[in-house]
Amino acid sequence: MLSPDELERYARHIVLRDVGGPGQAALKRASVLVIGAGGLGAPALMYLAAAGVGTLGVVDDDVVSLSNLQRQVIHTTPDIGRHKVESAAERIAALNPHVSFVGHATWLNADNALALISDYDLVLDGSDNFSTRYLASDACFFAKRPLITAALGTFDGSLTTIRAHETNEQGEFNPTYRCLFPEAPPPGTVPACAEAGVMGALAGVMGSMMALEAIREIVGFGEGLVGRLLMIDARAMRFETLRYGRDPANPLNGDGPVMSDLSAHRVGG
Repeated sequence: MLSPDELERYARHIVLRDVGGPGQAALKRASVLVIGAGGLGAPALMYLAAAGVGTLGVVDDDVVSLSNLQRQVIHTTPDIGRHKVESAAERIAALNPHVSFVGHATWLNADNALALISDYDLVLDGSDNFSTRYLASDACFFAKRPLITAALGTFDGSLTTIRAHETNEQGEFNPTYRCLFPEAPPPGTVPACAEAGVMGALAGVMGSMMALEAIREIVGFGEGLVGRLLMIDARAMRFETLRYGRDPANPLNGDGPVMSDLSAHRVGG
């Protein structure tokens, strides 16, 4: 049930035919876990909080540094040196007191991933490394949770939704992250943003699109990004969508699955 204050706060959502009161109520009931309160997670968190998602959780063990502030807009200059989950909590509380915030000041790992993810309805992965992306995707498969995952380059970005634990209209499993990227690039071939740089406003665009896709998943309108990879070229201001399907050889829901847990992600596993 929405309070009078919430009805006024979300009035521009409620008048949307595809959202309305029922859609806004669904947002209030929803719980979303965001992996990373950085360039992608920061704008995603702010728009999800503004939209009225009832519970927001954040997994991040990092502290705010001055170089973060060019793109991580949920943090401010006085927050330098604080844990990102702490500064994010304050910003979200100031933005929307109706949102419950849960900060997990830790790194996502093979030992805590299933427990953390299972507590939420939907997961957004805004991490900046392939090991976490594969871990988040595999954990969401075993926890039976949908995943929205995005990545940033210097002037490019990508976004897709993974529901590999579910089947499509033909009764076939949806593709996994491993169907799209069977293997991570060799170490050292993809430079970190500290080395290559990243356009701050592009992080804002991609993080906002993650939030939009999450809202669409929760409310249930439009065509989602399951089996579709949205790519943005910021130099040319060009958007393209690539369709991808399930790889029968993938180790999770392929014809001969070989992964039954997250042991492969443990050190020495």
